[in-house]
Amino acid sequence: MRFNRIIDANLKGKRLFIRVDMNAPIVDGVIMDNTRIKASIPTIKLALDKGAKVIVATHLGRPTEGKCSKDDSIMPVANELAKELKIQIPIISDIDDKIDFSTSRIVMLENVRCNVGEKSNSEELGKKYARLCDAFVHDAFATAHRREASTDAVGRFAKEVYAGMLMSSELDALSKVMINPKRPIIAIVSGSKVSTKLALLENLADKVDTLIVGGGILNTFLAAEGLNIGKSLCDYNMIDFAKSIINKMKTRRAAIPLPKEVVVAKECSKSSVAVTKVVAGLEVDDMILDIGVSFANDLVSKLATAGTIIWNGPMGVFELEQFANGTYIVANGIVNSQAFSLAGGGDTIAAINKFGIYDRVSYVSTAGGALLEFLEGKRLPAIDLLEQKIIQ
Repeated sequence: MRFNRIIDANLKGKRLFIRVDMNAPIVDGVIMDNTRIKASIPTIKLALDKGAKVIVATHLGRPTEGKCSKDDSIMPVANELAKELKIQIPIISDIDDKIDFSTSRIVMLENVRCNVGEKSNSEELGKKYARLCDAFVHDAFATAHRREASTDAVGRFAKEVYAGMLMSSELDALSKVMINPKRPIIAIVSGSKVSTKLALLENLADKVDTLIVGGGILNTFLAAEGLNIGKSLCDYNMIDFAKSIINKMKTRRAAIPLPKEVVVAKECSKSSVAVTKVVAGLEVDDMILDIGVSFANDLVSKLATAGTIIWNGPMGVFELEQFANGTYIVANGIVNSQAFSLAGGGDTIAAINKFGIYDRVSYVSTAGGALLEFLEGKRLPAIDLLEQKIIQ
């Protein structure tokens, strides 16, 4: 992928429209998690340091277009950003007005999803955004799979378009795992249902050398091999699909390792007693809630040989301590490997934080839907825009 990067641009005196993703959880006006706000700060600081005037834009929640109640306002986000940057940040409610930078070189637009035409990618609204700036900076990778006025139309009408530092980092990491990966490639895909990861499994089965499955997806693959899984969570409608993935990997002489031992309980609760059993010996009321230690260690041996690791999902119900061991062992196998590792997805990040290994994963993606769509082989609108607006 080739695109213009903000880090290489001459920005002095230019007005920048920087689209970020600061869609933070807010309760009673208080930011509960400022991770996304902090992730956008390097691009904003760079722009200010390079002498630019900055317009920050983000969406927040799901307001009704044309209306902006107090609960929809980005005021708490602007206040949090101002605290982090130690600078005053006025909020601009009317995008038809000429923006006054006399009191501050940074302003923040009110919640863009309050603007009529935002979700429909209105050209008229995109032109309004573009008239506010000399250059558009896309730094919201989490929205990269959407065509909206503040992520797409604005870029089509802006004079110059750049990828922000977060966007650049995400795209560079994705290039390493999907466009120019170092082999062997090992992918870990987990989830409650195969149907939620259908396209991902299908795309990865054509590319990776080893496909490791966990959670309900693992149970479905075990059932597809004719094994008894008791009353474990299983996507029975996807048995034939799982068989097709197994056959595809075998044809390519690639592997889908499956456990001979699993950790089970009669129910999934804090008080459940975890028992390790051979899969062939499961009872009808057993639930598979984790992989066994011996299988987890086998996976670690495989991970040690990898050149690239894609990690999307835990191996079991890691939220409960008695079923967290498989995920813990595999997670440490990932970070102790010499491979380039890309991790993403809400449960994956939760596991990474639980085990305190965030800084040891090569790259942790902040995106959800955009990351999955890229890994599924879909073309992201943000990439189209950035490549179309390359400055030769």
